[in-house]
Amino acid sequence: MSLLGNVLKGGIKLTNVVQRKKINPFKLQKKTFSKLVSKARYTQFGEKYHFEVIQSASLFGYEREFYELFKQHVPIYDYNSIYQEWWHRTLAGEKNVCWPGRVKYFALSSGTSEAASKYIPVTKTMSKAIQKTSIRQILTLGRYQQLPAAIYEKGFLMLGGSTSLSYRDNHFEGDLSGITASQIPFWFQQFYKPGRDIASERDWALKLDEITAQASQWDIGFIVGVPAWLQLLMEKIIAYYKVNNIHDIWPNLSVFCHGGVSFEPYKKGFEKLLGRPITYIETYLASEGFIAYQTHPNAAGMQLVLNNGIFFEFIPFNERNFTADGQVMPNAETLMIDEVEEGKEYALLMSTCSGAWRYLIGDTIKFISKKRAEIVITGRTKHFLSLCGEHLSVDNMNKAIELVSSDLNIDIREFTVAGVSKDTLFAHQWYIGTDDKADANDLRDRIDAKLKELNDDYAVERRHALKDVSVTVVPASTFYKWMESKGKLGGQHKFPRVLKKDLIADWQNFLEKQKV
Repeated sequence: MSLLGNVLKGGIKLTNVVQRKKINPFKLQKKTFSKLVSKARYTQFGEKYHFEVIQSASLFGYEREFYELFKQHVPIYDYNSIYQEWWHRTLAGEKNVCWPGRVKYFALSSGTSEAASKYIPVTKTMSKAIQKTSIRQILTLGRYQQLPAAIYEKGFLMLGGSTSLSYRDNHFEGDLSGITASQIPFWFQQFYKPGRDIASERDWALKLDEITAQASQWDIGFIVGVPAWLQLLMEKIIAYYKVNNIHDIWPNLSVFCHGGVSFEPYKKGFEKLLGRPITYIETYLASEGFIAYQTHPNAAGMQLVLNNGIFFEFIPFNERNFTADGQVMPNAETLMIDEVEEGKEYALLMSTCSGAWRYLIGDTIKFISKKRAEIVITGRTKHFLSLCGEHLSVDNMNKAIELVSSDLNIDIREFTVAGVSKDTLFAHQWYIGTDDKADANDLRDRIDAKLKELNDDYAVERRHALKDVSVTVVPASTFYKWMESKGKLGGQHKFPRVLKKDLIADWQNFLEKQKV
């Protein structure tokens, strides 16, 4: 067993012993908040919204005075509102808008439901915060007793966007994964794959081909990325080398660090590509910051990063605070971390060291442990179905697909759902992406039955206004072809789980052209 691996594993274990202490979420968040407003108090945003007064209250006021003032002075923003009022000036190169100095990097972020890219500022402070949280996550590996010491010397394959960023109007822009990979510390370079040259490739298909051709030369222990794209890559590698599974190429592969979407619908198909079980670690890294990560084996959720450049608020995700289309109401109730309840659904607000303030990121979460600040992602504020009160969340959909694919022993690679009219009532139209043999009517009945078990509101409405459910089965590649047609192939891009408005017709027209 290698000396370096033993030293690294021993150091990581020691660090975990030192760090294994109780956390006080409120105190950590108050301290983080104070640092953020102190740093930004002389920016244009900070001066308009009285950050100096708010920061003084965080230091010298009564316990919650700072938060009451923050809510009183600063409105809730979504991307469109903060961009139109503030970030467009940051993008134009103006200094000291929402964060001190000039922002050099912007992460291009858009769900497939957005027509244009969003420009999310990535400050130097945020880049350092993401690196710091990434190192913290690596240190948690000491809690995974089953990992051999030698694994700490193996390669890390990080499958993300191109590190060759576009330079435009005095700033660089690209996927956040490309920005962070381009700034990897020198000491990590020897472990990092696919290496600078391949990582800079902008053509996603060519990048996968180049990784595949080099794969047999690497000793990979860790893989990092979005499940759908890593599964596609492993299939290419297995086919290229004509082997039985990925462990025939990478015998030391032991850890998959995944994020971006729920892994559960992909897990069954993913595990068919393995020669033995591996460890799964979930992360929550968005373009706006590194939000949470799994901190210990068999954790049911991820722990929020409470002390590294992000202040969190939580909006109860209900009809009082959101419209039927997922728009936040003007006077929505917001809570700090000590005010939340386990098991309830919340929309996430973030204030960050990149100059996001009370920013509605668009994700919904649930706390599974308030004491440990552990959460699970349940969906998106605009990606849910409630045509007639069925309140069907992405979390419900993911679970139903996971259960059905397990029952039928098939690999459902992708899926999406559209809410449509049915005479004077409503219906759900499912599109299931699988390359396995599957009967659409059987899938419909099974998915419908699972959702009735998972969601009481759905069960009620299926007896009343939600009149019909239908399923169309298409090859998994159809989903990726549609994304390619939108210029959203690879990297951090995901297919939307719920199709609404113009996207429904767009998807259906695409299927007609594909002659599915």
